Amino acid sequence: MDQTEGDDRMNQSVGAVLLPWTPGTLDLHQINTGRGDAAFMIFPDGTTMIFDCGAQDPTAPRTSSPRNALAKPSGERAPGEWIARYIEHTHPDGQSSQDGQSATGRSAAGSSTAGRPAGRRSTHVDYAVLSHFHGDHMGTLSSVSPMSKTGTYRLTGITEVAEHVTISKVIDRAFPDYDFPAPLLEYPQMANYKSFLDWHTDHNGMAVEGIEVGRNDQIVLLKEREAYPEFEVRNIIANGEVWTGVATNTRHIFPRLEDLDPQDYPSENVCSIGLRISYGRFDYFTGGDMTGVLDLHAPLWLDVESPAAQAVGPVEVNVLNHHGHRSAENEYLVRALRPRVHIIPVWSSDQPGHDVLRRILSEKLYPGPRDVFAINVLESNRLVIGDLLDQLKSKEGHILVRVEPGGDTYRVIILDDTSESLKITGIFGPYESR
Repeated sequence: MDQTEGDDRMNQSVGAVLLPWTPGTLDLHQINTGRGDAAFMIFPDGTTMIFDCGAQDPTAPRTSSPRNALAKPSGERAPGEWIARYIEHTHPDGQSSQDGQSATGRSAAGSSTAGRPAGRRSTHVDYAVLSHFHGDHMGTLSSVSPMSKTGTYRLTGITEVAEHVTISKVIDRAFPDYDFPAPLLEYPQMANYKSFLDWHTDHNGMAVEGIEVGRNDQIVLLKEREAYPEFEVRNIIANGEVWTGVATNTRHIFPRLEDLDPQDYPSENVCSIGLRISYGRFDYFTGGDMTGVLDLHAPLWLDVESPAAQAVGPVEVNVLNHHGHRSAENEYLVRALRPRVHIIPVWSSDQPGHDVLRRILSEKLYPGPRDVFAINVLESNRLVIGDLLDQLKSKEGHILVRVEPGGDTYRVIILDDTSESLKITGIFGPYESR
């Protein structure tokens, strides 16, 4: 399945610059900034979506320690700006400008340019979904977070991406009240995020919605929906509410808050949004920081992975929950999803957990081959885990899952994360969807 000599039909080869998205194709980019989760998705009709925009505090000692990945491509820009530039580079609406450079700001040779080409139109994203409200998924407010050009909120993660990219709609887990399981706006980071939402809804036409679990018509194709009836985004889980797999029916797995001591309220991680993206026979699952491996004496309802996995069913591609931390990817989920491809959005020395890696590689949990790709594997993790990490197909770089029209086949393409060149460093596949 490993291709290093290219593929004539896809016209791609290792060492070449990634060819743009084309209509009918589903592109699922996992972006590596070394500072948290970020994904950019181009649906078959050109509808676009961001899933998370992480940014850690650059002044925190841990961020610059050996426990953390290096900033990618460099520390020259903040993660939110790097994410925005990546989106600009890969967006389907890119166009040539009058000065001869591409709309992405890359020269024909693929090298990064310092400024933005004259005459380039603003990049537009249809949906931005935040799985939950942790800094490595939404942006961490810090003492060095600059003020936005509006003067009403500071820039980090999603708020910084929106400084460069126009976002039509934001979907999160707690709009409009931001009070589950407890008041959230008392935290400065959340108050800053709310100020961002308020300004853009009042002045920039941005819409904001809370996730509605069970629905498959909240995130939809906006340009040619009728042309791709086999495409769907299903809202699987959030806030302890999970789709049953029947129509849009849901069930609740958390106890009533009034029956819990506040110190036992569900954590931010277990409230994460989980989505299944389907295109014909192809299925993909991503679930933020949801967890399923319980701490000692923890109540069973804190395992949100198992009920989510029951609803999701088998997939081709699984983005590991909680960065592959030891609290995630329990046996039930691995058996139920049994993916052909696993993607690990790693940024810390304890990711992936050793036991997690054993589970996703074990043919005792489900038979057949599987390929595992990580955006960062730190040297400290290599020293602890050892040879098991040699089974990973890739240990660094942006990861693109490119699904061919109709969804019957797909490839995994690894892109250089040390520059903005979009240079291909690995091609894997084609894989057949089940």
